[in-house]
Amino acid sequence: MTSRPGDARTDLERKVTERHGEPDGLDGLHLVEVPLVPEIRLHLAEDAIVWWARMEAEAGHSLAAPYWASAWAGGQAVARYVLDNPETAAGCRVLDLASGSGLVAIAAALAGASAVTATDIDPYAVAAITLNAAANGVAVDASGRDVLDTDGDGADLVLAGDVFYDPAMADRMLPFLDRVVARGGRVLVGDPGRGTLPWGSLEVVASYPAPTEAAFADAELARTYVLRLSRS
Repeated sequence: MTSRPGDARTDLERKVTERHGEPDGLDGLHLVEVPLVPEIRLHLAEDAIVWWARMEAEAGHSLAAPYWASAWAGGQAVARYVLDNPETAAGCRVLDLASGSGLVAIAAALAGASAVTATDIDPYAVAAITLNAAANGVAVDASGRDVLDTDGDGADLVLAGDVFYDPAMADRMLPFLDRVVARGGRVLVGDPGRGTLPWGSLEVVASYPAPTEAAFADAELARTYVLRLSRS
């Protein structure tokens, strides 16, 4: 059973506001600064596994893992790079793939993008993107559409943080990004060097120390990278 986007937004807004001003335990969301990008604050879980258990207990059925409730290392790297190099996104139509919390999309908006679309197939991620964009005073169009069979819908810049996390996703992602570049778009990927990252197709443009507060799955990683996909 899945949640509709409107239902997810209403539910997430309730969870965020019902404890406003009260200290939350491990099963709550906190509006916090992002370690590599302290200019941006996000509603994140202190412990995403405990938060997931709370969500499922309240819903009474299984839910997708709340990847949006953590700030992943690759997304933090891309967001840091875009804010340090605002000309990368300024005046551009930007598409943020598998946006999760909306961190990268928010960074693009702060850097002066003319329009920012953040996509994620999880309705709760779409809700989180909307709430987090509002918390940072920027406009982001949050969408639940799966765009991987397109060529990026005319976006000038596609930002892809932590999208090569498993072989199945990588098999769909790289052809999509290749189509974006083939029509003249630009692509930046953020990743801490996972095994499914297609290093041979990418050029490192920046690297940062991996944030110690990153998602649990990234906790043992030392560096996180921003990489550019070039036309082959």
